[in-house]
Amino acid sequence: MARVALLLGGNQGDVKRTLQTAQQLINSRVGAVLRCSHRYESEPWGFPAAQRFSNQALEVSTDLSPLEVLDACQGIERELGRNRAAEAIEKASSGAAYSSRPIDIDIIFYGDEVIDDERLTVPHPLLAEREFALQPLAEIMRRHRHPVTGVTVGEMLDALRNR
Repeated sequence: MARVALLLGGNQGDVKRTLQTAQQLINSRVGAVLRCSHRYESEPWGFPAAQRFSNQALEVSTDLSPLEVLDACQGIERELGRNRAAEAIEKASSGAAYSSRPIDIDIIFYGDEVIDDERLTVPHPLLAEREFALQPLAEIMRRHRHPVTGVTVGEMLDALRNR
């Protein structure tokens, strides 16, 4: 069994309901949800958008491999209305690296594994730069150490806030 940290977020539609449904689907398709943070609101990161994002962290116990977790999460995203092709068009026209979406599920940690695959990089490479990810993650796993840097989630959050 692996313990996986996921970050859920979105800013389109009924985000509260979408996050609740995503959590239920994760629990049935990925593994048992052990802990769940509160939802946190944040400004869009890396692009302009009218709607704020709502983010939530989950800790999940799973028997799935990292790529099986990725496939399951992307299937849930599609089922809940995420359209990556439409996002790609929007990003190309705006020149932004990111765009609004109803749901995004990122794998932040997969146990203490370091994964650098063409489809998946874990730990998430931009984690230390994203307060919207660190804040909910710190609520449920503040003392978890980054397997590369050795810095805890709480220390990363404190360092980012002190910059």
